Amino acid sequence: MSSPLVSVKDYEKRAAEIIPRNALDYYRSGAGDELTLRLNRLSFERIRIRPRMLRSGSKRDMRVTLFGEQFAMPIGISPTAMQRMAHPDGEVANARAAASRGVAFTLSTIATSSIEEIAEATPGSPKWFQLYIYRDRALTESLVRRAEKAGFKAIVLTVDAPMFGLRRADMRNKFSLPPHLILANFEGRQATGVQSQGGSGINEYITEQLDPTLSWDDVKWLLNFTKLPVIVKGILTRDDAILAADIGVQGIWVSNHGARQLDSVPASIEALPEIVAAVGNRTTIVLDGGITEGTDVFKALALGAKMVFFGRPALWGLAVDGQCGVERVLDILKKELDLTMAFSGCQSIADITRGHVAHEIEYSKL
Repeated sequence: MSSPLVSVKDYEKRAAEIIPRNALDYYRSGAGDELTLRLNRLSFERIRIRPRMLRSGSKRDMRVTLFGEQFAMPIGISPTAMQRMAHPDGEVANARAAASRGVAFTLSTIATSSIEEIAEATPGSPKWFQLYIYRDRALTESLVRRAEKAGFKAIVLTVDAPMFGLRRADMRNKFSLPPHLILANFEGRQATGVQSQGGSGINEYITEQLDPTLSWDDVKWLLNFTKLPVIVKGILTRDDAILAADIGVQGIWVSNHGARQLDSVPASIEALPEIVAAVGNRTTIVLDGGITEGTDVFKALALGAKMVFFGRPALWGLAVDGQCGVERVLDILKKELDLTMAFSGCQSIADITRGHVAHEIEYSKL
């Protein structure tokens, strides 16, 4: 009899036994030598929690409101591509799990379930749509219009991926999307083109389809035609955060794309404080990258994030037990965050402050 799964890491280990190697390496690998992939975890481990005693009531209120929508907790699911490689129900199961727990779900442009399928599966639940800008701007605009029509509540524009990073595992595996699957938001070559021509099929597809000349003018272009909040995803410096705030984006998603683009960039949690200091009073800041425990969520909230997202843990839950697996992962993180808040003297999310954490170097000087 197998041991019970009681942590995200337990689900990761079990998922690695289930997901085929081609897909598993795609999901879990990082760029280059994977320094930043390691930093995403190590940087959280270097932050200490400073608990306050005798301050917590019997229950914690985790509710937060972003862009006019209330969420049950400040935890959301990041966009991850091609989820039907992990489970036949793919993004539909993941979105249903998020809806059942009252948290944000973000659908990837290059999903194996369509915008319309997700909308039909989760009526009334808050959903965001992650956007890549294709060379075909009419096609790109049509994706936004479909998301608007389907009731999605925000557009998450990925700005760190005009091309894809050097992912050696995908190169070695000659990654291809399994032939029974398609990128469900498209037709023709744009739906079926993730097939290796000798290297990584996803890198070859992205090189062919996405616009490598992406600039701040494209962010303005998007802001000018959609009425939905626009969140720019992939910001890692105060300089870019200021540019984004200056042109009027409603949100900044601090992220290094799961350490999958450029190796040696900072961990997302390392980049967060300078961005919060620069524009935290002008726009909504969220974060992903390296989240595996509720303590990670607490640390990111203490450093100024309004919501904390994860991608891979949802995939591990999905692979293990479909919608129920994702729900269990969300429940684990919620319980861990609840305990962290209780032990730290926080009855609500607003009670979590910068004073609740210190970097290990700072802590050593206290």
